[in-house]
Amino acid sequence: MKIGLLPRLFIAIALGVGLGMCAPDWAMRTMNCFRDSFGQFIKFFVPFIIIGLVTPAISDTGRTAGRTLLITMGIAYASTLFAGYFAYGVSCGVFPSIMSGGIREAATHTFPAYFSLKIPPFMDVTTALAVAFIMGFGIIASKTEMLDRAAHEMRDIVSRALEKAFVPLLPFYVLATMADLTGSGCLAQVGGGCLKIMGVALVTTTAVLIVQFTVAGIVAKRNPFTALWTMLPAYLTGWGCCSSAATIPYTLAQTRKNGVSAETADLVIPLCSNVHLAGSMANMVVYAAGFAVLAGEPLPFGAFTEYILMVSVTAVASPGVPGGVVLACAAVAEAALGFPPERYAIITAIYMALDGMGTACNLTGDGAIAIIVDKFRKSGDNMERQSAHPHF
Repeated sequence: MKIGLLPRLFIAIALGVGLGMCAPDWAMRTMNCFRDSFGQFIKFFVPFIIIGLVTPAISDTGRTAGRTLLITMGIAYASTLFAGYFAYGVSCGVFPSIMSGGIREAATHTFPAYFSLKIPPFMDVTTALAVAFIMGFGIIASKTEMLDRAAHEMRDIVSRALEKAFVPLLPFYVLATMADLTGSGCLAQVGGGCLKIMGVALVTTTAVLIVQFTVAGIVAKRNPFTALWTMLPAYLTGWGCCSSAATIPYTLAQTRKNGVSAETADLVIPLCSNVHLAGSMANMVVYAAGFAVLAGEPLPFGAFTEYILMVSVTAVASPGVPGGVVLACAAVAEAALGFPPERYAIITAIYMALDGMGTACNLTGDGAIAIIVDKFRKSGDNMERQSAHPHF
């Protein structure tokens, strides 16, 4: 019997809580051997994720370069950054008033592992991003087929490693983490906080969609709420599929129902499924800010700016990979925000359990971007026709 990832995560959480209540110290320390070693392996593999996914994503954009492509990518990136800063503003305004710190004190009473493998990464996140950018734009400029093919083969290797190794082992990592948090008494303090964080994330992603379609409605001079309602089937499909790539046919169909031309929709929707990450960004920022507040830590604007900018690039090609966004951003959270592994493990569990929320927001927002791009494209075509046939 095959069990999906979401049920496995819930089973892992339940088993972890149960074991944390009754397992002896030696069992907890044994499970932490796997948890610590797997956490080290994640950090080691993150540069491969960034280089393997971001490089071909950049090189692919050069194949269809043009005005519409540039406009689409610009709007998508601006929307992603807006979602990050909007989520940061909501978090600063809401979390300090509804939650209090407590993780840091409880997390000090963990069960030390008997041993853990030390696997330092061969480069840090910033270096990996720089390498991916240089390689991606270098492939576009040189048009080297061999490097382009190698980059795409690297993407296949990384995607297969995530699918066949990381995702199957993730429930065991969550189980060990939840057992340790329960045994240390930390989970009892953050359980209610987790529910509040998830609620704020849902409200934030919904507000992001309203803003996106309001802007699209103003640009295209149409009712934004009618356009958003038309995208509802795609939104619900995204919740169920948890994959932007798998939902592209539904998103295309609903986007065309919103009056977007087939030429624009056929370019914008597949492209945005990889580069538009407003929902994922909003969730990552809300989760990070919420757990920082639970730990009694401040929410510095500079650190979260670094986090938002790095997430916006690191996760650019991860939506098609199950768990790719949250796994790729593990080192980012540690570098920018100083998150310890056990805290990010909880974020990973919540993100994976509610992955459909971010996916649904991503792909529904793609429809808003398509409306805006279609308006710009039609306006540009009209100006070209007028310049080609001037009236005297």
